Amino acid sequence: MKIILSGASGLVGTALKSTLNDAGYVVQCLVRGEDKQDNTIFWDPYSGKIDLDAIEGSDAVIHLSGANLATIWTEKNKKLFRSSRIDTTAYLCNCLTKLSQPPKALISASAIGYYGDRSDEVVTEESAPGSGFISELCRDWEAATNEATKIGIRVVNIRIGIVLSRTGGALAKMLTPFKLGSGGAFGNGQQYMSWITLTDLVNSIHHILIKEELSGPVNLVSPNPVTNKLFTKTLGRVLRRPTVMTIPAFVLRTTLGEMAEEMLLSGQRVHPQKLVESGYPFSHPQLKEAFNAVLGKK
Repeated sequence: MKIILSGASGLVGTALKSTLNDAGYVVQCLVRGEDKQDNTIFWDPYSGKIDLDAIEGSDAVIHLSGANLATIWTEKNKKLFRSSRIDTTAYLCNCLTKLSQPPKALISASAIGYYGDRSDEVVTEESAPGSGFISELCRDWEAATNEATKIGIRVVNIRIGIVLSRTGGALAKMLTPFKLGSGGAFGNGQQYMSWITLTDLVNSIHHILIKEELSGPVNLVSPNPVTNKLFTKTLGRVLRRPTVMTIPAFVLRTTLGEMAEEMLLSGQRVHPQKLVESGYPFSHPQLKEAFNAVLGKK
């Protein structure tokens, strides 16, 4: 199978590319650099440039591009967050409609932020969207794939949770303070964290690729979300470090503003209903074993 991949240089894209190559797929990466290398296809969605001939006849497109949300949410950055997701997705889908042989599947990134702050409510793919900047962003991000759906492409919007990896993402940023014994819960620690190991994330995308009955939104999270307080205590135990400190909510709001409110103090208790029903075998369904696997602990 020939797979077109965007966002191949990111944490998830790098791991996914390796896994698909090992499985025998031909992976061609959409890149914005003019210097074409092996298995790369030039595109610039902001100026409307792409090599359509190179993506003609591909079996699937996996679209993971998007600017990092873990930074200060200035108005300029918020525009970048939207354009790097919504505009690139809309442009890519418009290009797919121009092909004489469009791909059979489009797997396009989204996030569990779609659900907004839901307290301890269990949400599934059938749950309504929440409110706030990220929820609106995710709604528009997913809606940008509509043109692909209209021409009969199987579209899957993967709502990704907190990715556990020692090489990038939230956990990598947490390791240093936790190892120094200064890790702690955010606010009251009651907000739910829906997480997934990088291994399960990559393998679940591969699972979606071959399970043709899966379409629409699919939650990519472990079946066992935990509160921020339990997440903190479990990580501390695995690292054998104390976690008695807490970071007060007002400190986070003062220093990080809207980003802290929506990404650190809000929570989603997400159930991966479609993955479970389709028979995906989680490698790391429980948090402690996930930490042990990711951090190389016994």
